[in-house]
Amino acid sequence: MAGAVTVTATEEGRLPGVWQLGLLRGAVDLKLFFRQREQVVFTFAFPVVFLFLFASIFSDDMAGTGSTASQYYVASMIASGIMSTSFQSLGISIAIERDEHVLRRLRGTPMPPAAYFLGKIWLVLVTGVLETALLLVFGSTVYGVNLPSDVTGWLTFGWIFLLGITGCALLGIAISSVPKSGRSATSVVVLPFLVLQFISGVYILVGTVPNWMLTVGSFFPLKWLCQGLRGVFLPQAAAALEPAGSWEYGRIALVLGAWCVGGLALCLLTFRWKSPSEG
Repeated sequence: MAGAVTVTATEEGRLPGVWQLGLLRGAVDLKLFFRQREQVVFTFAFPVVFLFLFASIFSDDMAGTGSTASQYYVASMIASGIMSTSFQSLGISIAIERDEHVLRRLRGTPMPPAAYFLGKIWLVLVTGVLETALLLVFGSTVYGVNLPSDVTGWLTFGWIFLLGITGCALLGIAISSVPKSGRSATSVVVLPFLVLQFISGVYILVGTVPNWMLTVGSFFPLKWLCQGLRGVFLPQAAAALEPAGSWEYGRIALVLGAWCVGGLALCLLTFRWKSPSEG
């Protein structure tokens, strides 16, 4: 069976625990992901290409901020990339696995359900880190984005990344139960993600997005991911462009943390192992 995990007992005769099974399941998911070359190229090249396009079109200096629009888009596309490798990837892939009865077969094995989800989290973390690293290298070498120069800056980046990717991954698992079939999953998942990118300050400078759109976007994690990463990679003077005139790290932590808790609750309430056609 595709994606099966081979498990052997320990020397004491006990089966591996949930964490070890989750690692094994994650290794299987990663192997399957990197075997699909087209998917790998699309996943990692898509945000880089969009960064190049937007940064080339909108390359003017942002007056009084000490930064350029190009540097702004580096932070925005990193945030978008994080949500792409978590929310979009899991929302589509899990829906397809459910439609192809992979989830039903896995549910019939002795593997604890938690190990399946841990495997998905490992897949998201590895691909998210790789994509973020690629964008950081590209942004710092091509557009002169300043990387954090002290431990505090990297710690800030770390907790924003972890909270953001966790909340988006849980939201992706939850939305995977919405499509009625694997073929409709792409449309169901990509449309809200595309809308969020426009109203969260990814493709449009946050200062030009209508206030009512920003208000709607503030209910979702992407807007706060973008804002937090701008605070990490842009000069302090650029905070004047934000609606509140500051980076609002406390509120960012609160909203992203709430999405981690709320996303987990949504997963527990809505996740299905069988497709609607199976009854």
